[in-house]
Amino acid sequence: MERLTEAQQELYEWLVEYIRTYQHSPSIRQMMQAMNLKSPAPIQSRLEHLRNKGYIEWSEGKARTIRVLRQTKQGVPILGTIAAGGLIEPFTDAVEHLDFSNISLPPQTYGLRVAGDSMIEDLIADGDLVFLRPVAEPNQLKNGTIVAARVDGYGTTLKRFYRQEDMVTLKPANSKYQPIQVPAMQVEVQGSLVGVWRGYN
Repeated sequence: MERLTEAQQELYEWLVEYIRTYQHSPSIRQMMQAMNLKSPAPIQSRLEHLRNKGYIEWSEGKARTIRVLRQTKQGVPILGTIAAGGLIEPFTDAVEHLDFSNISLPPQTYGLRVAGDSMIEDLIADGDLVFLRPVAEPNQLKNGTIVAARVDGYGTTLKRFYRQEDMVTLKPANSKYQPIQVPAMQVEVQGSLVGVWRGYN
């Protein structure tokens, strides 16, 4: 299924909730108000993309006929495990979903289970679930941000991100572990931390 942009995802999630609540589709004007837009053009563009990607359908020439075709799984997709210690292979597909609908999380938030104790001094422990959002502009990241980063030749890890010119340092929050220092071109930031969830059995 083709991925949605953040703007398309925002509209799609709002449409799903509106149609579920009211059992009919909203007007363009209501969508404009919900998305804080003054013109219908961006809404129409997003709707076209959603239809082309197979998320919605409507009857041509008839108002309020939008139907949701793909009901996405509720909740935050958990995309696997991230190392807080050594490095492990990157994640791809969701392996489970947890429903956090009562918590406000940014669009496209995903979760990873933590393996290891290298972030323990930042209160992120082995077995915790970290919530991350995609990073659109890695160059704009503030030093000290906790990120999921893929390092060429190593894998993916959870660390604090620091960049100085063309070098990146990924620092653990545990004095037992050494920082990873590599050229910036070898690092792909896959997400920045937005929250941590811990379950107690």
